[in-house]
Amino acid sequence: MTSELPLSKTDLWKPNRQRSDLIQLIVKIICGAFALVSVLTTLGIVLTLIFETFEFFQEVPLLNFGGHPGFLTDTKWTPLFSSGEFGIFVLISATLMTSFISILVALPLGLLAAICLSEYASAKVRSILKPILEILAGVPTVVYGYFALLFVTPVLQAIIPGLQGFNALSAGLVLGIMITPMVASLSEDAIYAVPRSLRDGAYALGATKRETIVSVVLPAALSGIVSSVILAVSRAIGETMIVALAAGQNPQPLGAKSINPFIPIMTMTAFIVQVSLGDTPAGSIAYQTIFAVGMTLFVITLALNIFSFWFVRRFREKYE
Repeated sequence: MTSELPLSKTDLWKPNRQRSDLIQLIVKIICGAFALVSVLTTLGIVLTLIFETFEFFQEVPLLNFGGHPGFLTDTKWTPLFSSGEFGIFVLISATLMTSFISILVALPLGLLAAICLSEYASAKVRSILKPILEILAGVPTVVYGYFALLFVTPVLQAIIPGLQGFNALSAGLVLGIMITPMVASLSEDAIYAVPRSLRDGAYALGATKRETIVSVVLPAALSGIVSSVILAVSRAIGETMIVALAAGQNPQPLGAKSINPFIPIMTMTAFIVQVSLGDTPAGSIAYQTIFAVGMTLFVITLALNIFSFWFVRRFREKYE
């Protein structure tokens, strides 16, 4: 009768180790596949914009050429007319105006809310107020649009004589309310991450709480705050329903009217909505303007993201 040798620990662990390696391989393949889908989707969107925009510029010159106003030099935007004009800065100026108004609202509100939650509120109050603040980020933008059109605009008309029913002011104000949670939440995270030792050092030198916040905490969290603001601006620039419902769809020629917040304007996203909902035939020059405007919007947001990435790397504070 032969006696069997007892199994070693290595023999017992080997099947489990092989099973674990197989599971990890499957997880890597699945995660890699999802990452690849994201990359390919982004690449497909960019290539679509590039090809269609290239076709657009076969018909419309980028600058003045042969007596034809160019995409970057014309002062009017009437692509749906028989004698169309394609001055993209008409839409860019309107988009930047509503975004500027929105950041004037969101920056002080969001930053003060972040300071309050991080520096003054207790842990229990913070755990209650922060989720309530972030609820605003979950409100559908079409609701914000009707809120601006049916509530904010009538209130402003009672205060500002001559304010038209569609205007950039109400759209910008409500747009600022919409992006306030983004500024507040991300800024609060950046401020909360500042080490306690910096605050204690400032207090040890005799600084008050206000002086500590202004002179120590905010500079230490500057990169995170700037990143939150740039992200919020990118969100405001790409917003569609609020500006389409509240700001109108009337492109103002470059001049005094193009920077007047009391009259109807047309942003880049509002134009895309207008053409997409119409009967514009595919392949026509009017149809291709969608992609030209979309490419312009993509370039602007990409430039903002690149600046944000550079700023964070340049001014990030690292603490041990």
